Amino acid sequence: MFEARDLAPALAAVRDEHAPEALVLDCARDFETLPPAQAEDLGLLVDSLDPTSYPAAWVPADAPALLERYASGEFTVGAPGDGGVAWTRQTDPPVVLVKPRLEGSPAPFVDFLVAEALVQVGLDVPEQFLGFFGERYPDLAAAVADRLDPAGTYQLAAALYEAYLGLSTREVFAGWEDDHPELFDAWLDAGERLDPRLADLPSELATGSVSFGDAAELACSAIKHGTEPPTPFGALDTPAYREYGADFAVQWAEKTFNRMD
Repeated sequence: MFEARDLAPALAAVRDEHAPEALVLDCARDFETLPPAQAEDLGLLVDSLDPTSYPAAWVPADAPALLERYASGEFTVGAPGDGGVAWTRQTDPPVVLVKPRLEGSPAPFVDFLVAEALVQVGLDVPEQFLGFFGERYPDLAAAVADRLDPAGTYQLAAALYEAYLGLSTREVFAGWEDDHPELFDAWLDAGERLDPRLADLPSELATGSVSFGDAAELACSAIKHGTEPPTPFGALDTPAYREYGADFAVQWAEKTFNRMD
């Protein structure tokens, strides 16, 4: 199921700087969340497993079942929305998993995704948004309940956490221009590809041609790439969000959805 991935020199340097102990593995099968039996196979490659668990009170009663699994003591790796690369610090050493869905993608883009995961591992942040929002997640769900179903709330929460991570990681990415120009160019190119879609986002939201969750995913990804997101997401691209985290995100959601009523 897992095989060590050969790293280009730039990626090896990023790992040495941000997550020197991390293993980078190719996966034989694609996944959103690793099936338990396959997740346990990671135990053959690492020194130990330490599954994360969270209080059940953090998970609203109508939340997707995956959140309940993630909050429990079950060894859960990966979640919908992770894309082609996932990572976990529930293992010692940490592990970065590259999924086969990325086969055929441009090599610089894949290398950037792996580099991004290594930087995130080194930030000592939660793997998924539930650990970020914590006891405030039910407050976020309540703030958007009139307009988003539980799946939409999940999608928004994941996007908001992506934006929060992006406020830290983009400083690292921007600093690669001289040391790791291939990774820098891939980061810059991905951001530039967002521009045409971002330009139409306000009108698409107004007409309902795009869901709020999909719009949030796009806009919050722009923050990671140093691209200014449109209203109402621009308020997330601030030092205040980086400082206050989940409390700021919940307050933003309350204000944003009140204005939509």
